[in-house]
Amino acid sequence: MSTRILECQGLPCPQPVLRCKDCIESDPGTEMVILVDNDAACENVTRFLGVKKYEVVSTEKDGDTWKLTARPSSTFTLDDDASAETNEFSQPRDKGTKTLVFIASPVIGEGDDVLGGKLMQNFVSVLPELGSDLWRIILLNGGVKLAITGSPVLDKLQALEKNGVSILVCGTCLEFFTILDQKQVGETTNMLDVVTSMQLADKVLSM
Repeated sequence: MSTRILECQGLPCPQPVLRCKDCIESDPGTEMVILVDNDAACENVTRFLGVKKYEVVSTEKDGDTWKLTARPSSTFTLDDDASAETNEFSQPRDKGTKTLVFIASPVIGEGDDVLGGKLMQNFVSVLPELGSDLWRIILLNGGVKLAITGSPVLDKLQALEKNGVSILVCGTCLEFFTILDQKQVGETTNMLDVVTSMQLADKVLSM
């Protein structure tokens, strides 16, 4: 089995994931050694490889660099369509309108952050009223702070996730604010999942 080394240090999201995707498409079945330099990229790459039926057989950290060694799992076949977006983030619900809620700030509006925070709490509180149409929530930029320990809406987001709503939390943003280890709800994600989600959604509510 041949081995490909993918040096992804310093690459912005979602480039490490895209490098893995290109490798699988161009040389399916090859072993890969992926080098990344942040925890969010490590999580994103590991999850993506699992979806593509690759197994991360070793994970090593040397300073700021993660070294992931991945091989095709026992369920991988050369007949698999490596280019197909068949992960848990790209698959829409089978029924109903797919409404995506895009939140890029912990507050709503400008003028007063205390008021804006209360408005955001009210907004998240009424999201269950969308019923089965509420498909996915994406948290980016300052919005990722809603998913961490101490968030005033953490329990509400956890309840939504428990009821089947997909919640994606930007890994690059968590790293920027140095709060990745405080995330308490949702899946760490990358811009590829974000763009795919927006493409699949029937409706996008942006806050």
